[in-house]
Amino acid sequence: MTAAYVALGSNLGDPRRQVLDAVDALADLPGTRLLRRSRLYRTPPWGVLEQPSFVNAAALLETSLQPHALLEALLAIEQRAGRVRAERNGPRTLDLDLLHMAGVQLDGASLTLPHPRIAERAFVLLPLADLAPDLVLPGQGRVADLLAVVDAQGCECLDEGRLAE
Repeated sequence: MTAAYVALGSNLGDPRRQVLDAVDALADLPGTRLLRRSRLYRTPPWGVLEQPSFVNAAALLETSLQPHALLEALLAIEQRAGRVRAERNGPRTLDLDLLHMAGVQLDGASLTLPHPRIAERAFVLLPLADLAPDLVLPGQGRVADLLAVVDAQGCECLDEGRLAE
């Protein structure tokens, strides 16, 4: 079993519900156990600015799936949620990104691990820091340190309660 971190985001339909439903779908993946999810965050759009705000979260999984099989499972969950890839960084019903798998480094056409743009994105680092502030991402650094230098202006925690177990 390998620890895997997944970023979740949505800004179409009912974004909060989309993200929470996706967390449930992650828990149902074969050979996979959901260990925790972060709090939910409302974050401003990134890339294409003329679109609604996002709801973002992160999930920590323990999985026997290999990286590419896990990626395929994430894409299938997106499709079931109605994801249409019309515009890069544009609005979406659901976006799932495989951020990191313990002990795995890949640099391929369809998958790079750890995710190459984690350090640029508060909408990823905020929820990831809920789960693993001391996680060191090879080639990027410690999550808490990355979060300390990224612009998190406009990001807001939506559920101040404790993290979901």
